[in-house]
Amino acid sequence: MFGIREIDATGLKQLLGSGEKVRLIDVRSASEVAQGIIEGSEFMPLHTLPMRMNELPKDETIVFYCRSGARSAQACMFLTQNTGIEAINLRGGIISWYQAGQKIVAPNAA
Repeated sequence: MFGIREIDATGLKQLLGSGEKVRLIDVRSASEVAQGIIEGSEFMPLHTLPMRMNELPKDETIVFYCRSGARSAQACMFLTQNTGIEAINLRGGIISWYQAGQKIVAPNAA
């Protein structure tokens, strides 16, 4: 998407394994999260972002994801416009992560 930073599934896998401080945030609904998540992610539904954006650190890389990348792109734009923090969108969302052969785990296993 125009105006936001994006990363693909392979790039995210590398970033998560790099040792860099990464905050991976799932902005999907609770019912979607119940179907599986990317290991190590935290749940922050998109509609709660305005109330919770102050919880996000300025000294860590923040990556948002959703099902297909649209809601997480909105989260990136909102965060940048309201805090100046430039988050990264997982292009294609958790669908692209799964299609790239990456693991999806049950929420209680993460």
